[in-house]
Amino acid sequence: MDAMSSSAAYDLVVVGGGIVGLACAREWLRHRPGARVAVVEAEAEVAAHQTGHNSGVVHGGLYYEPGSLKARLCVEGAAMMYAYAAEHGIAHERCGKLVVALRPDELGRLDELERRGHANRVPGLRRVGAEELREVEPNATGIAALHAPGTGIIDYAAVARQVARDLEAAGAEVLLSTRVTGLREDASCVVEAVGPTGPVRLRAARVITCGGLWADRMARVSGADPDPRIVPFRGAYLRLKPTATPVVRGMVYPVPDPALPFLGVHVHRTIDGHVMIGPTAMLVGSRDGYRLSTLRPRDLAETLAWPGTWRVARRFWRTGVDEVATAASRRRQLAAARAYVPSLRAEELDGTQHAGVRAQAVGRDGTLVDDFVLSRSGAVTHVRNAPSPAATSAFALARELVDRVKA
Repeated sequence: MDAMSSSAAYDLVVVGGGIVGLACAREWLRHRPGARVAVVEAEAEVAAHQTGHNSGVVHGGLYYEPGSLKARLCVEGAAMMYAYAAEHGIAHERCGKLVVALRPDELGRLDELERRGHANRVPGLRRVGAEELREVEPNATGIAALHAPGTGIIDYAAVARQVARDLEAAGAEVLLSTRVTGLREDASCVVEAVGPTGPVRLRAARVITCGGLWADRMARVSGADPDPRIVPFRGAYLRLKPTATPVVRGMVYPVPDPALPFLGVHVHRTIDGHVMIGPTAMLVGSRDGYRLSTLRPRDLAETLAWPGTWRVARRFWRTGVDEVATAASRRRQLAAARAYVPSLRAEELDGTQHAGVRAQAVGRDGTLVDDFVLSRSGAVTHVRNAPSPAATSAFALARELVDRVKA
């Protein structure tokens, strides 16, 4: 996986070695075996950012507006993800999920989620009452819930590493530690980068950029519209000490605020047996801000200079203050989860915190972009917004992208 320092020609170059970028390269080779394909990744390993720092949940497709790309590709992608994991012996489990209503005023939103879930054909989705939800999750409480038994858990970084191995076995190149600095079109696409041994110049018939936290920069490098801008939101999880019987069998979520693209503090198991509580959702000063102390002047300047950031702040300032308070207090974060899993105790926390950063696209007008956003300019296709459930949807999203590129 060492980068090359010479010029080379490819049928397809994918920028970004997260799970979506790798899946795009895989999908291309499924249609065109023997094609010359390269994946260019800035980090020293694949899945270094969102893919390797997410919750590991295989989402069921419950939340998304029917007809949206998320709604269509999540359900298809989950089925494809489970099939791929089974084929390659990657640990996964359909442990199920409850979305719990605690108060009567949340039932209307639960009704809307149920409508969306059925419209999106979420497998096995059903409404349960207070007694039945405790049969599903004995330590949970609420007045009603939606049960999605097909929702599951997996290690997406392990999936990404397997896809990278598949690509190399099929003759593709995965160029690590290779940072793209330019992208232009003349007779073909030219990707300029810097690798471990010096400049890299790749000529390609087609390019797909899957930049994740840097998606907007990849688009701007090629002259695309700067709108929307990626604004980083850090999500932090607390972890429970291991016990013989985990506090939850699968996962328990609150009814989310429909105005926000975040799902709220929840409790879920991971595929390695831990139980996590979170996440928070706090705007941070770096796109790789896994630690709050990480501050990158360029990232912060771009966030603060974007008009949409201030429009979001004016609209949701109360939510922002609450999120900062929750992020600053483990007891407050725990209390949010105890509302629907009351047996949780502070002394059960193992003292660690695990964080990821969500690449949230924000429009100039202050819109928190919710759906996947794909754009195309000539022979270059950009994934402009691919937050959760992009990992779940990766194989289906890759199929969508490759179909568009071929068309």
